Amino acid sequence: MNTISSDSLARMTLEEKASLCSGLDSWRTKPIPRLEIPALRMSDGPHGLRKQESEEGSQGFGPSRPATCFPTACATACSFDRDLLRELGEFLAAEAADQEVGVVLGPGVNIKRTPLCGRSFEYFSEDPFLSGELGAAMILGLQSKGVGASLKHFAANSQEKARFVNDSIVDERALREIYLRAFEIAVKKASPETVMCSYNKVNGVYASENERLLRDILREEWGFEGLVMSDWGAVNDRVRGIGAGLDLEMPSTYGDNDAVLVESVRRGELSEEMLTTSAARVVTLARRSRPAPSNHKDLYEHAHKFAERAARESAVLLKNNGALPIPPGEELVIIGLMAVRTRYQGSGSSRINPIRVLGITDVLEARSISYQYTPGYFLSGREEEDAEARMNEAVRLARENRRVVVFAGLPDEYETEGEDRSSLDLPACQNALLAAVSEANPETVVVLFGGAPVAMPWLSRVNAVLHCHLGGEATAEAVVSLITGDYSPCGKLAQSYPLRLSDCPAVPYCGHIRRSEYRESIFVGYRYYDAAEKEVLFPFGFGLSYSQFEYRSLRIREESDRKRIAEVTLCNIGNRDAAEIVQIYAENPPSPIFRPVRELRGFGKIFLASGEEGTLRIELDEHTFSAYNVKKPGFQTIPGTYAIVAASSSRDIRLRATVVIEEEETGTWPDYRRSAPCYEQLRQGDASFPADQFEALLGYRPDPLPVWRKGTFEPNVTLQELRSTLRGRMVVRLIHFLYSQAAEKETDPNQESMKKRALEDMPLRGLANLSNGLINGQTVSGIVLFLNGHAMRGMQTALRSLKKT
Repeated sequence: MNTISSDSLARMTLEEKASLCSGLDSWRTKPIPRLEIPALRMSDGPHGLRKQESEEGSQGFGPSRPATCFPTACATACSFDRDLLRELGEFLAAEAADQEVGVVLGPGVNIKRTPLCGRSFEYFSEDPFLSGELGAAMILGLQSKGVGASLKHFAANSQEKARFVNDSIVDERALREIYLRAFEIAVKKASPETVMCSYNKVNGVYASENERLLRDILREEWGFEGLVMSDWGAVNDRVRGIGAGLDLEMPSTYGDNDAVLVESVRRGELSEEMLTTSAARVVTLARRSRPAPSNHKDLYEHAHKFAERAARESAVLLKNNGALPIPPGEELVIIGLMAVRTRYQGSGSSRINPIRVLGITDVLEARSISYQYTPGYFLSGREEEDAEARMNEAVRLARENRRVVVFAGLPDEYETEGEDRSSLDLPACQNALLAAVSEANPETVVVLFGGAPVAMPWLSRVNAVLHCHLGGEATAEAVVSLITGDYSPCGKLAQSYPLRLSDCPAVPYCGHIRRSEYRESIFVGYRYYDAAEKEVLFPFGFGLSYSQFEYRSLRIREESDRKRIAEVTLCNIGNRDAAEIVQIYAENPPSPIFRPVRELRGFGKIFLASGEEGTLRIELDEHTFSAYNVKKPGFQTIPGTYAIVAASSSRDIRLRATVVIEEEETGTWPDYRRSAPCYEQLRQGDASFPADQFEALLGYRPDPLPVWRKGTFEPNVTLQELRSTLRGRMVVRLIHFLYSQAAEKETDPNQESMKKRALEDMPLRGLANLSNGLINGQTVSGIVLFLNGHAMRGMQTALRSLKKT
């Protein structure tokens, strides 16, 4: 391992140490040539390389070099396939090496607390075990080729609304069992080179300066030895950040915070030893993450073929009454604009400039499959006067033909970084089309695209539904191979699909500007729906096949006190070769504390030819029988008789075995039966989590929210909040003007629109980090003075800084 020498540290000036702790520009760390310290080049991920053409990379967005767009995490999570994610990481690393990138920003393992997060497509699952296992596999693949990974966004970052200032209020048990668990698994199993902190606060403290998260838990408890970096513009207080263990601030602050660090050391407010430690980590990473360029002449062609396979293995068959697969030789009616403009990725910092993208109709033509096509709907509302004519043509074709496939889904603007969705609905024009077409032809097949759950009011009237999520640049090839029967779908949902948005217990408590209270505690996704006995549209882990599988036996073998193996034997009793994903859940016994009915503790995938029998061996670790005890901090085993079940989904239990965990000394557990009975009574109707009962879990009452008026403004006020005052509105107009001067114009209108909307939720101090130096700390100080009633002094301060830039 190539680490920094003590001689290099001894020769380094204080100013050089400080300079290493922030970026050179949007994507590189600073080099120090005299000490032979190179710059490190980073690039957005996580499902492809987004290396920007401009090194400076205006605000972290801009034109990027072509690269393979692999399936997004919302898709690959449905593969439940560690080997597939490791292979994805290896391909991503090869392309990173080819483009001279040392660290890829990904994977993201944040928990899908609700279906509404605009960035859900970048994350794996509502389940922390699945998220952590797949994230670890991807990291291992990336780093096996010498490219560093950046595990993100640490931590409790579950919404895009006001992400720079939102405070995630989470009880300790939920934090440990749900929101930190995926990070813990990935850190311990894969040792990522870097961890990226999130924008938000966690229980009142910004993640970028949260010593408990970055130092106590990440380093001391979990043994993390790599570098901690900020998300772009996430730093609130740089001195506190260094003290808490945030090594690298990105992007560049153009010397502002470097000077702050130097001055803080000289005044004795910051230990030089802490600064030296962070600088050393930056140098170690820069020297280590220098992968050799790939000499694979067909790299991108092979990557595209892998992307197609990954998309195939991630698609989920939600319904099939016999219309799929479509027999060869039959003419198809293809309805839906997404058959031509196939949706394959989301919007935001992860948006890849793909090597090659085909539409569904392109693939049909290449395979000489006969079809008729009609667009059926518009993706924007600008041409609504023609919408009725489009629908009528689609209905006519559906009525006159047998094989009808409708391609529908969420448009780009519905799923984007910086903004959350407000409902589960597809666009109204698509729902109306699906209802009319399925009434005209009950054999209608629906192919869905999108990165999150949607409502399906037409579900009972269609014959089949294939959900392809956001499957990357080879989505079209994968879809055609599945609907024509070249392969059988084998994916399983990594997120529950609720019947209605109001069934999701977190929805009333999220989406606010300043605070998101995680009142549902550990009851996220299927953990809630199963405990509350709520009907769902589709349960976690659900997915059909063109074949059928018989689960024949389940045996639990004890290999040690801390490790057991579940052996599941099953047989493919259908007439097609296919793969099955087996899920192992632990059903919890009566406990001293509230717990979910069942929790995912293992999974595996097996491919079986028609008539073939096979056995999976799935490991169960010590966490299978444990919960987090806040009175004696740590995960502790809870004795009792557990049911270990082999399942095809969280609600399709096929086999059951029992494991008895003997009584052992675990100490006392908190008793919430009187102070927070709502968590014990989920079966008694719609969930309600009163504030006083949530506070019993927290152990404290959160501080009042800020009220903005003259004299109270500070750098963390957002532009949206500024609009409540006259002076604030003047500042907002100025900011939008200055920002437009600093930004490169996006060629993609969705990206440009996303940037403008995200600006409204950004605090003033964030603008200083994301304007390429046009707005700096002095500008922000002047604006705050102006807002607080010091008009002349504030204007002079701001204008002086603008003249300098």
